Amino acid sequence: MSITWYLMVSALIFCIGVTGVLTRRNPLVILLCLELMLNAANLALVAFARNHGDMGGQIFALIVMVVAACEVAIGLGLVVALFRRRLPIDVDELRELQG
Repeated sequence: MSITWYLMVSALIFCIGVTGVLTRRNPLVILLCLELMLNAANLALVAFARNHGDMGGQIFALIVMVVAACEVAIGLGLVVALFRRRLPIDVDELRELQG
């Protein structure tokens, strides 16, 4: 397969993620759309690494996956903390965290 197909799928997934981040108000859906965007970038990195015969893109994709896992853990912790304190879960209503 040509690298063009991989990049088209990556661009499509990235656009779906951007649309979700810009239109949704639920923080869990926003985190999920951020994950879609990161996975689209990973797909592009692996496609370029395969095209050039280099392992650098695949190693960088693994690093991005580690960062994404940390981001999700922190984001879910914040959502659970907001839910326990009975604060609004809507992102537009959240102004600041009060502790």
